[in-house]
Amino acid sequence: MSRPGSGASGTIRAVAPTGAPQRLTGRLRLVLAVLLVAQFMLAVDFSILNVGLPAIGDGLGFSLADLQWVSTAFALCAAGFTLFFGRIGDLVGRKRIFLLGLGVLGLASLAGGLAAGPGVLLVARVAQGLATAAVTPAGLSLLTTSFPEGPLRQKALGLNGALMSAGFTTGAILGGVLTDLLSWRWAFFINVPVALAVLLIAPAVINESRPEDRPKLDLPGALSVTLGLLGLVYGLTQAGEYGWTNPHALTGLIAGVVLLAVFYTVERKVAQPLVPLRVLRRRNVAWGNVLGLLAFVTETSLVYLLTLYLQKTLGFSPLAAGISFGVLGLGTVAGGMLAPKVIARTSTLTTLVAGGLIQTVFTAALLLLGTSTAASMGLLLPATFFGGVGNMLVIVGFMVTATSGLPDHEQGLATGLATMSQQVGIAMGTPIMSAVVTAATAGAVTAGAILHGVTVAIAVNAALVLLGVLLAALFLRTKPRQAAD
Repeated sequence: MSRPGSGASGTIRAVAPTGAPQRLTGRLRLVLAVLLVAQFMLAVDFSILNVGLPAIGDGLGFSLADLQWVSTAFALCAAGFTLFFGRIGDLVGRKRIFLLGLGVLGLASLAGGLAAGPGVLLVARVAQGLATAAVTPAGLSLLTTSFPEGPLRQKALGLNGALMSAGFTTGAILGGVLTDLLSWRWAFFINVPVALAVLLIAPAVINESRPEDRPKLDLPGALSVTLGLLGLVYGLTQAGEYGWTNPHALTGLIAGVVLLAVFYTVERKVAQPLVPLRVLRRRNVAWGNVLGLLAFVTETSLVYLLTLYLQKTLGFSPLAAGISFGVLGLGTVAGGMLAPKVIARTSTLTTLVAGGLIQTVFTAALLLLGTSTAASMGLLLPATFFGGVGNMLVIVGFMVTATSGLPDHEQGLATGLATMSQQVGIAMGTPIMSAVVTAATAGAVTAGAILHGVTVAIAVNAALVLLGVLLAALFLRTKPRQAAD
């Protein structure tokens, strides 16, 4: 595989290998369609139950304190095990992990939809999270190894990023529609026919992908990084729910940091590390993933903030609030279609910086939201559309940056790291912004207090996006150092 050359701006610009296809063939279109359908379904799962949580609690007898575990159990597993399963795909075959994970997802979704009590539902959510942690990096690495580095891969990653972000928004809308018109159980059942269709088609169109020489699994590294991520995500979710001084939150966060420090030490000494440190020393991998983390923290948490604003300040129903995010979904799709063209005509760095600036400006515009429904919606709808465009430019730029310049046998690792950044960002965003709102409102629940809390959190959100722009400009200006493969 060719190395990226340097573009006019001094950043990486991928060049396709000699003899690689320069356009989408019929078979590649089918491969792309199968992988995108699977990834879209996984993205929908992140948000489809949010609107239906009260109905689930009433239907299965969850206590108010325990209801958060319907979301937390999924997020913990999806974020904590992503890097582990990404590396397992490198060892035993990404296609095999992809298909196995989809099978588990279909069965877990069926079990969740049929659940008669809280215990069965939580087990199903854990299984869904584990399946997501397996399928997402495997599907992404199958995509990057199926499409040569360059314009075709950029186009595929653009479509993938657009559908994943749109899937998150679609989940919020679809969850409200299904819960209102049918039952919350259909938020589970809808996965079953989709997973079955992909399982029937994928074996015939997707080739197996794995390195010829299989390294040994770094078990100490796998355990320490998985448990470390579980601790961090658990601590963040508890902090968002109960505050940063909560003992469970502090214990989780401290344990997570300590275990990740142990992981770093293990990786320095083990002969065949789970994550070779030379890969993390690549500037495009390290800083690309930081930018991806910030991109997912900011946009997914903005959905939470605006849901709070629409329902608590403007008095929207859950369904009406969910439908309002359709414009954001359109913006992400438009951004995903636009990103490969921007990268091709300029550079990855230009795309990252331009996207971040667009997202910053239109996120900051939301600081002007008020209590008038007509005026606020006149601002919110275009701001979320263009903010979604900017966010998707950043996400596609991050995916291209973080997976470029690596050979096929390390694509599972690269996509595992990228997916981990995505999953952890999604899991982190809402707790962080929830804690900001709670601190700003000082416990008050009036419409005015909620508006003030949301406004403060939006300002923090915009500042985080701007931080990503500055990091990209500072650390991705020069060609990343390429370590020997």
